[in-house]
Amino acid sequence: MAGAAGPGTGPGAAGGDGDDSLYPIAVLIDELRNEDVQLRLNSIKKLSTIALALGVERTRTELLPFLTDTIYDEDEVLLALAEQLGNFTGLVGGPDFAHCLLPPLESLATVEETVVRDKAVESLRQISQEHTPIALEAHFVPLVKRLASGDWFTSRTSACGLFSVCYPRASNAIKAEIRQHFRSLCSDDTPMVRRAAASKLGEFAKVLELDSVKSEIVPLFTNLASDEQDSVRLLAVEACVSIAQLLSQDDLEVLVMPTLRQAAEDKSWRVRYMVADKFSELQKAVGPKITLNDLIPAFQNLLKDCEAEVRAAAAHKVKELCENLPIEGRETIIMNQILPYIKELVSDTNQHVKSALASVIMGLSTILGKENTIEYLLPLFLAQLKDECPEVRLNIISNLDCVNEVIGIRQLSQSLLPAIVELAEDAKWRVRLAIIEYMPLLAGQLGVEFFDEKLNSLCMAWLVDHVYAIREAATNNLMKLVQKFGIEWAQNAIVPKVLVMANDPNYLHRMTTLFCINALSEACGQEITTKQMLPIVLKMAGDQVANVRFNVAKSLQKIGPILDIDALQEEVKPVLQKLGQDEDMDVKYFAQEAISVVAQRLRKLDFPVKDSEEPSAPGADKNHFLRPRGPGEDTRKAQRDRAARVASEEAVEAAQFRGTDTSKGPAYQLHVNARDTLAQLEIAELVHFSQSRE
Repeated sequence: MAGAAGPGTGPGAAGGDGDDSLYPIAVLIDELRNEDVQLRLNSIKKLSTIALALGVERTRTELLPFLTDTIYDEDEVLLALAEQLGNFTGLVGGPDFAHCLLPPLESLATVEETVVRDKAVESLRQISQEHTPIALEAHFVPLVKRLASGDWFTSRTSACGLFSVCYPRASNAIKAEIRQHFRSLCSDDTPMVRRAAASKLGEFAKVLELDSVKSEIVPLFTNLASDEQDSVRLLAVEACVSIAQLLSQDDLEVLVMPTLRQAAEDKSWRVRYMVADKFSELQKAVGPKITLNDLIPAFQNLLKDCEAEVRAAAAHKVKELCENLPIEGRETIIMNQILPYIKELVSDTNQHVKSALASVIMGLSTILGKENTIEYLLPLFLAQLKDECPEVRLNIISNLDCVNEVIGIRQLSQSLLPAIVELAEDAKWRVRLAIIEYMPLLAGQLGVEFFDEKLNSLCMAWLVDHVYAIREAATNNLMKLVQKFGIEWAQNAIVPKVLVMANDPNYLHRMTTLFCINALSEACGQEITTKQMLPIVLKMAGDQVANVRFNVAKSLQKIGPILDIDALQEEVKPVLQKLGQDEDMDVKYFAQEAISVVAQRLRKLDFPVKDSEEPSAPGADKNHFLRPRGPGEDTRKAQRDRAARVASEEAVEAAQFRGTDTSKGPAYQLHVNARDTLAQLEIAELVHFSQSRE
C-alpha cells in the first residue's frame, strides 16, 4: 500500500510519525504477514473493522491495493477475503465506488482453488447489482472480458458465472460482445471451461432475447450435448430444462427434443442418470403433449436401463411422473405404459432399485383409486413386504398411510405383521431403530385390539435390547403409544409389564424401568404415578448398583412436580435425604439436585419446611430442604440475586471508566456463565464483596 503499506511499515513506524491513525492498518499488515495462518485468517475477518477505522478514502487508496497485491496465501485465508469483499460496498463509499472492489476479486477469481474462485464469483455477482449501467459497462464488463480471454482456464471458468448478471443492463453493442465471448467459452479447448459454460447455459438463456435463444443458445446446447466429455453432456441436460421453458411447443419439437432423445439414450450412464434425475422438471417444461409422445417411451427405457443407478433414479421419479400426467387419461397411461415396468422393478436384482421404488410406489394408490390398488398394487406391496432387503420392507411400512387412506390397513395386516416382526428382530440395530420410530403410526392405523394382540410384546421386548439406543427409543415409543391409546390402556397393558422389570437381575434393565417411569409419568398423570410407579422407584433406592441409585434420584426429580404434597413430604423426602448421604459421590450429587427441585415444589405449594432443612453454602451438607422465608426475613438466594445485580451494574461502570483511561484497566471483571446459576451467584457475591471492601 502506498506509504502505509510499505514493507517497513508497522506499529513502530506509525508511532514514530506521530500518526496514531496508522496503527490499525499497521497491525493488519503485520498479521497478514505473520507465519501463523490463524492470525492471518483472523486479520482478514476483521477487515470491515479496519476499513471503518481507516475511512472510505483510505480504504480505497491503501487497503484495497494492498489486498490486491498480496493475494498469495492459504486457501482458507483467500476464501475469507473473497467473502468479506462481497459486503464491502458501503465501506468504500457506496455504489459509486463499488468498482474499487473489482481488482482484488478479479485476482481471487483466477486462483487455482475452486471454492475460492466460486466465492469470488459470488461476491462479484453481488457487487454487479450495485453498479449503475454506466459503471457496469465502464468497469464490470471489461473485467468479464479479461477473465473470459485469460490464459489460464481458472479465469475463463470464473467468467462463465458473470455473463448473466451483466447482460440485461448492457447496451446492444455490448450484448453482442458478451454473447460472442460466451460462444467462445462453450467451444473452449479445455473441458473444465466447457463444463463451466454448460452449467451456466440455462441461466444465461433466461436473460437473453427469444431470438438470441433460438439462433445462438440452442446451437450451443446441441454442441455441448454432443461433447466428447460425458461430464459436459450431463450438464447440458440440466440446461435443457431452462431452455425448454422459454420455447413454444413447435420450437421445442424441432430444436430441443432430438437432442433430449439422444441424451436419454446416451452411451454414458452418467448422462442417462441425469436425464432420469431431472425427469420431473423436464416433464413440466415440455408440456403434456411432448411428454406422452416422447418422454413416456424414454422413461420406459430408463426404468429398464442396464445400469442400476439409472434404474434407481428413474424409480424415484415414478410417483412424480404419474402425478404430473394430464388427469384425463392418466389412469390408462399408468396401467398400460408404466405399471408393467414397475412390476419388473419389484423383483429387481439390485436392492437400491427396489428400495427406491418402495419409497414412492405406495403413493400411486391415491392416484389409481381403491379398485386398481387392491387388484394391481396390493400384490406388489405384499411382495415388497416379504423382500429380503430390510430397507425395502421399511420403506413400504413407512408409507403405509397412503394406502390406509385408500383401502384401509386391514387388507395389508396379515402380510404386514411378519414383515414387522422380521424388522424388529433384524441383526442391524439401525433397522430395529427405524421400525420403532414407525410403531406409533402403525398403532394408530391398526387399532388398539390388533396392536395388543400382535405388537405389544414386540414393544416390551425392545426395552431389554442389548443396544442402548434401542432401549431409549422403545421408552419414547411407549410414551407416544400412551398418548395415542389413553391412560386406561397404559394402566392395564403397559405399566404392570414395565414395573416387573424392576426386579430384573440385569441392572441395565432395572435402569430402563426408571427411564420408562420418567417418560410415562407425565402421560399417565398423578394418580397412576403416585400409586403404582412411586413405590417401585422408592424401593429401588436401596439397589446395590450405584448407577441405579443415582437414577432413582433423577427419577424422583423428574416426577416430583407430578406428585402430590403428601407423597413429597412423607415418602420422597426421606429417601432423598438417605441418598444424599450415600457413599457414592454421583448418588450424593444427583440426590442434592433432586432435593433442590422438590424444595421448590414444596415452596410453591406453601408447605412449611423446617429450619434445619435448608442446604447451606457450597461444600456444606445439601441433604436438607430449603428454609422458607419468614416475615421481614431474606433468604441467601435473594441476597445473591441482589449482589449479582449490584456487581453487574458496577461492572458496566468499570467498563465505561476503562474506556476513558486505558492505562488503569478495570478494578475487576465479571464473567457470567448463564448455564451455571450457582456459580454465577457465587462469583457475583465474591466480586461485590471484594469491591465493597476496597
